[in-house]
Amino acid sequence: MGESLLSVQLYSVREQLAADQPGTLARLAEIGFRHVEPFGLGTPDKPLADRLAAARSLRSDLDAAGLAVSAVHAGLPGDVAELVAECAILGADTAFVPHPHLVAGFGADTFADPDQVDAFAEAFGAAAETVAADLRLGYHNHWFEWAELPDGTTGWDRFWGRAGNNLLAEVDVYWVVAAGADPAAVLAALGSRAVAVHLKDGPAEHPAPQTPIGTGKVDIAEALRGASSGIRWHVVEIDSTELDPFDLLATNANILVTEGHSRWA
Repeated sequence: MGESLLSVQLYSVREQLAADQPGTLARLAEIGFRHVEPFGLGTPDKPLADRLAAARSLRSDLDAAGLAVSAVHAGLPGDVAELVAECAILGADTAFVPHPHLVAGFGADTFADPDQVDAFAEAFGAAAETVAADLRLGYHNHWFEWAELPDGTTGWDRFWGRAGNNLLAEVDVYWVVAAGADPAAVLAALGSRAVAVHLKDGPAEHPAPQTPIGTGKVDIAEALRGASSGIRWHVVEIDSTELDPFDLLATNANILVTEGHSRWA
């Protein structure tokens, strides 16, 4: 059995959470999950008081469902100490930024511009150093990070070549495949910096509905071949699907456990 623990990205059931947060979390626990990965922390356009209240509400409902937090997806507010406070409420020691636009001054085209890549790496790395005593920061990829730069390299490689050593990675293998890159090679290159992976399957195109593991273009076993022993979290996630999201999450989690990649707790 794999040593990596299962978690579930709550974005997968975002509509259900909005309608019934306690009930949605309880249902995830019934499936077998013991850890979740919340999203939406550190949102720059929301007042801190509202963000802290939301974190307290979520923590209460997580406790009631018997769920703990593996890490969170978050933006970087102007005062990164605010994010530290949100994460402390949830008991999270790691926060992954899932898109450049969640850092002030950057957007989806950041990885297509060498100067923007350098500035993003510097800003992100500085933030990671600032909060290193209280919180680990990392980046979560999509597909656009593999934009080709004028010198023939990619924004992804340039970013990690310039990011500070404190910065971690959460590799979404589905989007790596969508970008035309090799997940095993990506994970091997990151080494111990990669501490979590998102695992899902489907046509590996954007946008396209996702399907059960083993029915699409992502070879999970091959992708994980490049992972170091430091991968603690295997996170199941759905961006979009035509199936029932709870059923798909349960199917994917059970496949990962049955095939020996992951364990529930």
